[in-house]
Amino acid sequence: MRTHSALLCIAALAVPASAQAQGYPFSQRGSVTQDVALTQITVTYGRPSARGRALFGALVPWDSVWHPGADSATRISFNHDLVLEGHAVKAGEYSLWLVPHERGPWTFILSRAARVFHKPYPGQVQDEFRADVLPETVSRMDAMAIYFPNVLREDAIMRIHWGETSVPIRIKAPYRPD
Repeated sequence: MRTHSALLCIAALAVPASAQAQGYPFSQRGSVTQDVALTQITVTYGRPSARGRALFGALVPWDSVWHPGADSATRISFNHDLVLEGHAVKAGEYSLWLVPHERGPWTFILSRAARVFHKPYPGQVQDEFRADVLPETVSRMDAMAIYFPNVLREDAIMRIHWGETSVPIRIKAPYRPD
């Protein structure tokens, strides 16, 4: 028994202090994959937790570009061309960004810079498009989530939901094989 205890003490001392202090990350990674008609859509993102903090207008400032997620920028990919918020988009991988506004619609940004960190924003030169989207007040969710509550044939709604705010993104996937 003493040998076992001694080995545990040695192992604990061998772990660098930074690794012990790090612990589990505050924001866990998440992903969702949804087929809409014949198009596969995959979203990969960090899931920040509110942990009692005020979110929009505080942690996330009004009128500033924000990536919905934590750590690496939130990525969306799809294997066929589709339509997001009325804009035709080629198949591929992109990053998602939002500009929250205290009143009125928010700005949804799809960027061609797919594999970037959450800061700094890659800039308008990388934007595929921008669209106005209306946020909705919904039931509280502590950990941010991106999900597809409505999928009907080639139409879907993707929601970005954090705290008591949800931003619906309209998707149309019209691909048909030749």
